[in-house]
Amino acid sequence: MTTTRTTRLRRPLLAGTTAVAAMAVTVGFMAATPDQAKAATGPKLSLIAATGSVTLTSWKEDPGVYLDLGTYLTAEGTPLELKVTRKSYKDPVTITQTVFEGGKARTKTLPKGTVKDFSGLPGFAEITLTDRTGKVVVSKSESFCPNNASGRVRPDAPSTSKYPESCPTNPFTLGSVWGVEKGWAANTYAGSYTQSVKLAAGTYTAKVRVAKKYRDLFGIADRPATVKVTVQERSWEEGAAPARSAASGDHAGHGAGHHAPAAHSGHGPGHAPTPAQAGAPETSGAGPSYNVGHGPLKAAPPALPWATKKQQAARADAQAGDTAGQTDGSRQAPALAPQTRRPTGTPSVPNVPKPDLRSLPAYGITISDGAQDIPGKDYLAFSANVWNAGPAQLVVDGFRSPGKAKMDAYQYFYDARGKQVGYTPTGTMEWDPRPGHVHWHFTDFASYRLLKADKKEAVRSGKEAFCLANTDAVDYTVKNANWHPYNTDLSTACGQENSISVREVLDVGSGDTYTQDLPGQSFDITDVPNGTYYIQVLANPAKRLKETNLDNNSALRKVVLGGTPGRRTVTVPAHDLVNAN
Repeated sequence: MTTTRTTRLRRPLLAGTTAVAAMAVTVGFMAATPDQAKAATGPKLSLIAATGSVTLTSWKEDPGVYLDLGTYLTAEGTPLELKVTRKSYKDPVTITQTVFEGGKARTKTLPKGTVKDFSGLPGFAEITLTDRTGKVVVSKSESFCPNNASGRVRPDAPSTSKYPESCPTNPFTLGSVWGVEKGWAANTYAGSYTQSVKLAAGTYTAKVRVAKKYRDLFGIADRPATVKVTVQERSWEEGAAPARSAASGDHAGHGAGHHAPAAHSGHGPGHAPTPAQAGAPETSGAGPSYNVGHGPLKAAPPALPWATKKQQAARADAQAGDTAGQTDGSRQAPALAPQTRRPTGTPSVPNVPKPDLRSLPAYGITISDGAQDIPGKDYLAFSANVWNAGPAQLVVDGFRSPGKAKMDAYQYFYDARGKQVGYTPTGTMEWDPRPGHVHWHFTDFASYRLLKADKKEAVRSGKEAFCLANTDAVDYTVKNANWHPYNTDLSTACGQENSISVREVLDVGSGDTYTQDLPGQSFDITDVPNGTYYIQVLANPAKRLKETNLDNNSALRKVVLGGTPGRRTVTVPAHDLVNAN
């Protein structure tokens, strides 16, 4: 249970933390011992170092070094594939391994307590740094997300990895898939999950090894990787690390792991990083990006496969056995481009798979004095997510009649072969020019209400129109989940003021988070009495969208309001086993 009070909401940092630099070295694979190989029932895994030495930066304004040492876990023979799930928020998170033997896959349940959440394998990498005299100056362990920055380590490996590009951090995640493709390597650096360490300028020796419980579990040889580390001290005034930023192509508001078209100029103001936010290691090639209304509170380290421009075609070739129009998570789903003209003929809702929209309980809950610092006002702010449990995408197109302020919106339906077989009118889209928006919103996608203890409405949020983007991997274990959704940022989905048409897609397994500082989303509680309330997140409130199930669209999160005017507080009890406000 947490009690919070703030006067201003911070825009959450979504920086992708590490990218794979081309491995211009010859990597020798370290095979397990004969006994380990005999006992192993999965892939041959090895810990390697891409280079024998790295140079890291400590910023004078915010001393600290991020230990991106260039160590990787490689998978040979078969992929390392893990599925992490929970039956409900009352159940603990569990993990299974998909083991491929003789061309067949079977499930191997891993020990209870192996994982506690969806962010990765805890305590996987053990790191020790010694100085020139041999004195230990750093000793720490870090979690490992197998979906972390990755790349091929041999030319005959699959050209793309079928696994997702990050490990989710939404507290209400239900299912995730982690993997290291065969012939690939995933960076063991914990990225945004780790803390910097204080090191004086100088040279050190880093030793990285896999923790014994994981060596035993996966049959990994106990062969630590050794890396020489040079720490240099720099000042922010001298210039930031050479890094990508929102202004250089990766859209502000989403992780750098999704290569989308460059952000259009009308998508809100840029945000200059502070020295602390800019303190990523130069070797990572990654830089900060900032949320402008969407996105999880904290991003996982993204993966950046090599042939980005050829991914879609390569995935289709690699998975030729898939039924057209479906996906097992190994390639992008169809229907990403908007139609060139509005549909004609008689609208129909055919008997084909449809999306299933579900709401997650609210989180990131706090008290604010409003986005515009309105004197005498108290607001209850929160983050909310609506996701698609499938088995079909939600595809909505907007079409604008010349000179009209709004677009007419239509929902599209597809058969198992990916052919469009029907459509139906489903409301409108409107242009939102406010800072933090500046894009087309699909109206009546969700609504937010503050309910009294008796579940009667006390306050309704003014926020009911949304631009859809796949910001969070809520459950990638559901049928037809797409592990590589395309429109993961607003520049791919929301259009510009002069757009004639827009397509917005919510993929199977993914959800769209709107964060607590979005204008118009919070509840004005200035005159709301203290007591127990529920934040309701309600998907498809007008029931205009066609779904497989309309009975699971509401989610409630209990809150307790207290304090005095101008100094209100909110206490957020745990939601079953999820103790995140």
